[in-house]
Amino acid sequence: MNTPSRVAATLCLAVLLGAGGYWAGTNNLASVLGFDLAETALATPAAPTPSPTGAVIYYRHPDGLPQFSATPKNIDDGRPFVAVHASEDVSFDDKAKAPAAAAATDAPPSKRPILYYRNPMGLPDTSKVPKKDSMGMDYIPVYEGEQSDASTVKVSLGKLQRTGVKTATAEMASIGRKVRVPGTVALDERLVSIISMRTDSFIDDVANVTTGDHIGKGERLFRFYSREIATAASEYAAGRTGGRGDDDAGSALRLKNLGVPQEVVDSIARTRQVPASMTYTAPRDGIVLERMATTGMMAKPGDVLFRIADISNVWVIANVPEYDLASVRIGAQADVTVRSLPGRTFKGIVNLVYPEVETQTRTTKIRIELPNPDGTLLANMYADVAIEAGAPNPVVAVPNSAVVDTGDRQIVFIDKGDGKFEPKDVVLGVRGEDSTEITKGVAAGDKVVVSANFLLDAESNLNSALSAMTEEAKP
Repeated sequence: MNTPSRVAATLCLAVLLGAGGYWAGTNNLASVLGFDLAETALATPAAPTPSPTGAVIYYRHPDGLPQFSATPKNIDDGRPFVAVHASEDVSFDDKAKAPAAAAATDAPPSKRPILYYRNPMGLPDTSKVPKKDSMGMDYIPVYEGEQSDASTVKVSLGKLQRTGVKTATAEMASIGRKVRVPGTVALDERLVSIISMRTDSFIDDVANVTTGDHIGKGERLFRFYSREIATAASEYAAGRTGGRGDDDAGSALRLKNLGVPQEVVDSIARTRQVPASMTYTAPRDGIVLERMATTGMMAKPGDVLFRIADISNVWVIANVPEYDLASVRIGAQADVTVRSLPGRTFKGIVNLVYPEVETQTRTTKIRIELPNPDGTLLANMYADVAIEAGAPNPVVAVPNSAVVDTGDRQIVFIDKGDGKFEPKDVVLGVRGEDSTEITKGVAAGDKVVVSANFLLDAESNLNSALSAMTEEAKP
């Protein structure tokens, strides 16, 4: 078969197939063959198709052929082209961004003038004209009115999560802290006794006690002889024999003024005899801190023969820095630990703040009184002292991490909601272990930033600087 014959045969076959298809469609061939196409279609329910939205952007062929039109039109058999709306158009963007993009398209453009364009990544870079950063992202316009409070920081939700911004609530609380200072154990000055003679005396015999020994009240220390005391004792004994009461009282008073113990005076009154030597006894229980008396020595008036201290109660003298003095009060509890006694803590109270500040160290001595019934604490031991300090009554308090201290000012960021954070200048009170008292600037119930607030402070300073630059640039 030659080529013209093949072409003619092909055209005839195409005409026959088209005519057959047209006849089958017009004569309901499916019903003739016994097929129920509607039933077949209903057997598998189709997923609901959302109604198209948006403006009609073009028209397509009803049979899906690659034929399009910008205006309404009909095909040869009279059927119209199908309208294609904006939501049905093919888009290569992320589906999640389509609603936002549509909203941005439908939103009317801002009528406010643009002050400048800022870096989309929050870097300290601005431009007076539109531009892109190194990653191809457009700089964000800043409109007039958005900088009404230049120091206020606005952070998007995603950026909040990335930067780790956390908040806490300012509340009424009692702030406590410990002032930790070094100290030294000292003897209680009120419990130290010095033994000395008030007239020339000879020491006949000294008791077998040495420095460091414990001695009880009334125990013998030494025996002595004094001519002046012996004369006064003889007059007292003679007066007691003659029954002259007034002289007796005068003689007894003279003996007491010469330092004769009351026990010796009572013994002379009872026996009416003057002993060759008299016994001096310990005036209190305590430790012998010093023994200067020796047998056969002559003691001059005022010479220290013994020094005895009661160590059942001791002091700890601590040095508190001048800036912590306002936090230390009389009656405050204090915990004392001694390095040579690990594991033990001694409880005491502050009973005196010395009324002076040392010039060189800028510290003030405070005195803590401690019970020492077992005599464990010894004089001149080094000690570590922790004094309870702070505000005893409830005050407005925020976590320590909420305060940004720049040196010149103290700032707390208040969470205003919707990602807005406002810096507030505050006046600080007592600073505790975990919380700080706020005397001005923050109220109880305010939400304050406790994490990543230094980033907010940097952003706030940047906004303030940009606002100042913008104001200067205005004619």
